[in-house]
Amino acid sequence: MRLFPLLLLLFFAIPLIEIYLLIKVGSVIGAGWTVFLVVFTAVVGAALLRQQGLSTMARFQRSLQQGELPAATMVEGMILLVGGALLLTPGFFTDALGFLCLLPPTRMLFARWLTARAVVQVGGRVARPEYRERPQRGDSHTYEGEFHEVEDDRGEDRWNR
Repeated sequence: MRLFPLLLLLFFAIPLIEIYLLIKVGSVIGAGWTVFLVVFTAVVGAALLRQQGLSTMARFQRSLQQGELPAATMVEGMILLVGGALLLTPGFFTDALGFLCLLPPTRMLFARWLTARAVVQVGGRVARPEYRERPQRGDSHTYEGEFHEVEDDRGEDRWNR
């Protein structure tokens, strides 16, 4: 499916779902309690976002200090950002999606799903990155070798390994 029709559908469907849920919940518990719940979920979500964000930032810095690429942590950080934005949007549906983005088990599932569909182009080659929650000790992929520069038939420099 193309991206624009999907975004258009979400643009119209999500507000309709939110209005429907707000009316249904408001008719059961009352308007005051409904507004209280919307504000309460935003406050709890902001606190949870802060805690999870600090934890993710600490893992990011730890990875950098160990000389590792914190790609998985960066994906989780983007998911946290989306979750925070969803929690700030008033409504129960977006709050539920936002909380799913903030909880570590579901956030890791989202990260695995996203990285399984990601396409990265490095040096003209297309690669699909693997999501790994945390690298294991001794799981290093460092290869030693020698190289020297050679000139090909056209006089261009090429790397020969």
